Amino acid sequence: MEKLSNPQVTIEVIKKYNFAFQKRFGQNFLIDGHVIEKIIKAADITKDDVVLEIGPGIGTMTQYLAEAAGKVYAVEIDKNLLPILADTLSEYDNVTVINEDILKLDIEELIKDEKGTLKVVANLPYYITTPIIMGLLENHIPAKSITVMVQKEVASRMQAGPGGKDYGALSLAVQYYAEPYIAANVPPNCFMPRPNVGSAVIRLTNWEKPPVEVNDEKLMFKLIRASFNQRRKTLQNGINNSPELNFTKEQVVDALKELGISENIRGEALTLEQFANLSNILS
Repeated sequence: MEKLSNPQVTIEVIKKYNFAFQKRFGQNFLIDGHVIEKIIKAADITKDDVVLEIGPGIGTMTQYLAEAAGKVYAVEIDKNLLPILADTLSEYDNVTVINEDILKLDIEELIKDEKGTLKVVANLPYYITTPIIMGLLENHIPAKSITVMVQKEVASRMQAGPGGKDYGALSLAVQYYAEPYIAANVPPNCFMPRPNVGSAVIRLTNWEKPPVEVNDEKLMFKLIRASFNQRRKTLQNGINNSPELNFTKEQVVDALKELGISENIRGEALTLEQFANLSNILS
């Protein structure tokens, strides 16, 4: 079969199966081979790798992954796509398609007998990007990296440093678990149907151990959430107004003093290391 990255081939497959795009699954199929090659290069896929692909769609990127990787598990939630994938991937014997919701899949169980290095690759539906990425990171799945196509502004937020408008709870959470690198920007015309926004390919390389030492991860993330829930307020007010936390004003002010930080500082000015230190003092 000719590659699905040729828009004509994609149109023929969609017509052949009378496929209707599902808005609730946020389906936008890639129709640009150069972009797919950039994704595979960014993910550094080799025959020693086991790839977990989330949302293969009609199998456009899966075809390239199958040629580059040792094994591919393609997890697709839309059962209407299964007969199409059976057809478009019929010549690849190293691909297993799984009809499942990635948020409910036991990934460790799935790959327990595999010897290769696990890498996650996906063209993610925009409406559920953050829950999927945070689910993969927080569950410490044994992947070396996660290379995903996301909305451009989400990629900027994941990579942002302190002080800018893009910096927030997502930046800190992602950077605690992984090192982000934006590999490519992708315009809307590389997809069918065209999304209304630009996209970006971002690679998250998981840290072997987190870049900061923290006694209580949960507390640190509660402090981070509290400080960004009310961005315009001072960090101290954010913490004292949070229903998740119960520190007195004095405790917070004393902790900030111990760190040599002004009590009027806003959360967006703190680095990950400062949040970790604040959490360690308050715990």
